[in-house]
Amino acid sequence: MAAAAGALLPGDGIVIAGKLYSGVALTLDTCLLPHESAHCSPSRAHGLSARTEQQLRNRMCEMIQSAGILLRLPQVAMATAQILFHRFFYCKSFVRHCAETVAMACLQLASKIEEEPRRVRDVLNVFQHLKDAAGDRRRGPMLLDDGYVSRKSNVIKAERRVLKELGFCVHVKHPHKVIVMYLQVVECEKNTRLLQMAWNYMNDSLRTDVFLRFRAETIACACIFLSARVLQIPLPDQPPWFLLFGASEQDLIEISCCILRLYTLQCESLAALLQQVEEMRSILDAQYNTSKQAGLVSTTETPTAGFSPASKAGGFPSKVANLIYAQNWNTQVSPHLSRAHLSQSSRRSLTCLCFRRSRSVSSPSPGRTKSHRHRQRERERARKKPYSSNRR
Repeated sequence: MAAAAGALLPGDGIVIAGKLYSGVALTLDTCLLPHESAHCSPSRAHGLSARTEQQLRNRMCEMIQSAGILLRLPQVAMATAQILFHRFFYCKSFVRHCAETVAMACLQLASKIEEEPRRVRDVLNVFQHLKDAAGDRRRGPMLLDDGYVSRKSNVIKAERRVLKELGFCVHVKHPHKVIVMYLQVVECEKNTRLLQMAWNYMNDSLRTDVFLRFRAETIACACIFLSARVLQIPLPDQPPWFLLFGASEQDLIEISCCILRLYTLQCESLAALLQQVEEMRSILDAQYNTSKQAGLVSTTETPTAGFSPASKAGGFPSKVANLIYAQNWNTQVSPHLSRAHLSQSSRRSLTCLCFRRSRSVSSPSPGRTKSHRHRQRERERARKKPYSSNRR
């Protein structure tokens, strides 16, 4: 079997009976984003500027961090949620998916991954509180109305979508413990200022995409490298200390510049960023409708505007027609139509039609009915004869 497979790498597939079947390899190395993919995200392909995308990632990760603090989640859970958020939006676009809903779903999923689960209602109330606090509004918990039920359903659907797009590979390696261990190696673990600053830089780097492009060990080295430069603390350089941990100076400089660029980024309000996304969504929808009218877009392709496709207009009469020709309600032709879609009068009429159809299909012909009844009478007479003889 191995000889037949040849020089296949893990994850390329497996050969069974001369046929190659695909395989899946889930490792931490496959979670890293290729360098060429970092500058061509789906959001930029949909016309969103790189600056707007970066600010959206920054603001939503900040909201995840604040919500995690209010929910009393450990820092590891908040870090996992932010990394899952970045991973998802390198698979999907901000234009086609609600950033706030995905942020709530990632926080809810991360709390389960880190074994600190929180209720969906608590997550919704905390995010609503953060939005009200940003707008100088004070309101109590969300009312259990139709709006709340709809938002809760959207968060649950978004959580499933995140799992699906990430292939259920949600494991994240955090550099929290790595920073402490590396400082012990270079004999600087007693310097609390260096340790705290490196820890702070690491938490701030969660708002960027460095965790998708570099290993956790390299990010830990970059945080120590940047903190030592700011505090002017000398570290071993003969040979350089970071070579011991498999990091290169080029990677450390790139990560440090990415973190420092975060502090010089001009902050825009979340409402203004979402307005830009909404404008881009309207432009894409208009282009799609124009192409559809011109016949350039197939009407059978799956829409990507939401988490679940909407029901097509005009499809209801055909489903009712299929039900009319069904034998009964349990063997309906259309599996997509349930009793909940029909009113009481329509349900009663369809039940009568299906019952009549079943009676007409199952009833025998007139010629066969007479013979059947004749045989049935003969069997009844045969049963009565023994009893009548015993009585006499």
